[in-house]
Amino acid sequence: MREDRADILYANCRGRASNRSMRILLFSGKGGVGKTSVAAATGLRLAQQGKRTLVMSVDPAHSLADSFNLQGDLFHGKTSDPLELRENLFLQEVNIQKEIRRHWQEISAYVTSVLRTTGIGNVEAEELAILPGMEELSALLYVNQYRRQNTFDVIVLDCAPTAESIRFISMPNTLDWYMKHVFPIQRSLLKAVRPIANRVSPVELPPDTYFKNILDLFSKLEGVNEVLEDPEITSVRLITNPEQMVLRETQRAYVYFSLHGLCVDNIIANRVLPDTVTDEYFREWRESQQKVLAEMDSYFAPVSVKRVPLFAREVLGKDRLEELGDRLYGDADPAATIRTERPYTFDKVGEDYAVRLTVPFAAKGEVGLFKKGDELVVEIGSLRRHIGLPTRMASLVPARARLEQGVLTVTMKEDVA
Repeated sequence: MREDRADILYANCRGRASNRSMRILLFSGKGGVGKTSVAAATGLRLAQQGKRTLVMSVDPAHSLADSFNLQGDLFHGKTSDPLELRENLFLQEVNIQKEIRRHWQEISAYVTSVLRTTGIGNVEAEELAILPGMEELSALLYVNQYRRQNTFDVIVLDCAPTAESIRFISMPNTLDWYMKHVFPIQRSLLKAVRPIANRVSPVELPPDTYFKNILDLFSKLEGVNEVLEDPEITSVRLITNPEQMVLRETQRAYVYFSLHGLCVDNIIANRVLPDTVTDEYFREWRESQQKVLAEMDSYFAPVSVKRVPLFAREVLGKDRLEELGDRLYGDADPAATIRTERPYTFDKVGEDYAVRLTVPFAAKGEVGLFKKGDELVVEIGSLRRHIGLPTRMASLVPARARLEQGVLTVTMKEDVA
């Protein structure tokens, strides 16, 4: 049997990989904030430090190869598998058409056959058979495989814009729930009724190979949710710009990554006007940016907000990426674990909801609480923490608070006033 090119590469890489625990750095943010450039610069810096690094694009609108300024037939179509750009640095852009042939063949074939019965042409049916989530799950399959085989020291994930990133990290738990509660019943039921139903139904029910394909995919994903939620392995870094509209989306992303159990260890404010820009034309821009940056520092504390200046030229190609890497990290290790403590957690206690946050050294008399829009504001002495609330909790108000052993638990209830 012919071996897939990717499988050969995995085996070769595995033989050369170190025994160190792999790190995953997940970069997310609103579209257009520069996260691809930051991810590429991070990968380049890690490779220069001697770490075997894969920079993987999970964004359907891939621009990672463009960031490295890869052009011409030499690179066309070759980034769907890890492509070695230089020593220790690999690039991969998930190609959904290839992934369907590798991982989704039975599922895609069935969906395509159903669409054809409606009169849709072959090519259109194959395009429509690309279901939402296939690309993200394909990327997770690779992440889990590289982790199991210890192929790389660091994987840098250049994720899609925020909403798709949330879907990406929530999929393992969603699939786990489906496999435990729906899959066995659905498979058994269809196996029993398929012979009869296929005689009278205009559309054939999915064959058992369809379910076998799902089961095979699930086995390949097993354990990836624990990997994503382990702060010693996975860190989320949110890229933003010092603009009010972008900040709001970054705040929402911060809430939802925390809600899904991932650790955000750094906020990167990109394209900050440098002090050398003193032209009066940019005066209001500077004032607006400084105001937003101060708001960021207050909102995300104790997670630090790192500032990256707006460059005079487009960040494109190795030299510009190295310059960005210098501004981002200096001599530091980009893969270093900055934080392992989640800033807060959300829980449901009976009919109520609770927010728990660690407040070391706080005394009971120092704690104050109030609601501001969709945020819970916690005041501890002269410090103030803004906690964005998930949609379900946004209409609730703080009912009571309890401080025990450095953990503040705030119970949230419906506002009956």
